Amino acid sequence: MKQYLDLCQRIIDNGVWVTNERTGKRCLTVINADLEYNVANNQFPLITTRKSFWKSAIAELLGYLRGYDNAEQFRAIGCNTWNANANDNPVWLNNPHRKGEDDMGRVYGVQGRSWAKLDGTHLDQLKKVYDDLKRGVDDRGEIITFYNPGEFELGCLRPCMHTHHFSLLGDTLYLNSTQRSADVPLGINFNQVQCYVFLALMAQITGHKAGKVYHKLVNAHIYEDQLALMRDVQLTREPLPLPTFKINPKIKTLEDVETWVTTNDFEVEGYQHHEPIKYPFSV
Repeated sequence: MKQYLDLCQRIIDNGVWVTNERTGKRCLTVINADLEYNVANNQFPLITTRKSFWKSAIAELLGYLRGYDNAEQFRAIGCNTWNANANDNPVWLNNPHRKGEDDMGRVYGVQGRSWAKLDGTHLDQLKKVYDDLKRGVDDRGEIITFYNPGEFELGCLRPCMHTHHFSLLGDTLYLNSTQRSADVPLGINFNQVQCYVFLALMAQITGHKAGKVYHKLVNAHIYEDQLALMRDVQLTREPLPLPTFKINPKIKTLEDVETWVTTNDFEVEGYQHHEPIKYPFSV
């Protein structure tokens, strides 16, 4: 929690104003931040200075792991974060590749589960990494990337957190996650939760202990219409103790994740938090 609040304060103190072309809004911005999450010690990185909706973050992760490409699919599992980008983004609405209402195109999980190859076949990146780790193999390339510049025009949004790199040291699994763009007041806690859960879940279904997540943020920013709420409200609140996190032990394989797992198979215990803060969302 402290590392998150320190980042927020750093942006306020040292950030530079940059106008974002996509949203047309100014952002107070810093370059490069490194966050760590100790999964081994069950230090769940859930923000306590406002209420954070962790179930929606996990639902979104499940949608990515299943290769979903439609906002309706995400809504069905408890996540509404893709409604706006699928249906309210003017550039995407006028894109000839858009298939209709709720279509997201080839973003995030589609790339992770069905990367298009030159020969017309598709590569399942997640399955490759899962199979290797299940066998205890780390070829130094246990990487899942959603960042495919050759298909940006086929999707409604470029990926923000774009690459996950798993590493196996003995029987302990680690994760390095890289994020090109981070909406710190609103989106970053979703990403923190997802990085933590991704490592915990992959460790469980591949039969390893979970170590740490190393989360790299490249462009970390606070939008101009979020600044007062962050500076004058959230940063004035006293942090509360972090909660703990549990995964249903019956989840044993990638097929389980693909077929029957829901947000009810994840539990957060002891979550204390301040009142919610309704930060503006930029499409």
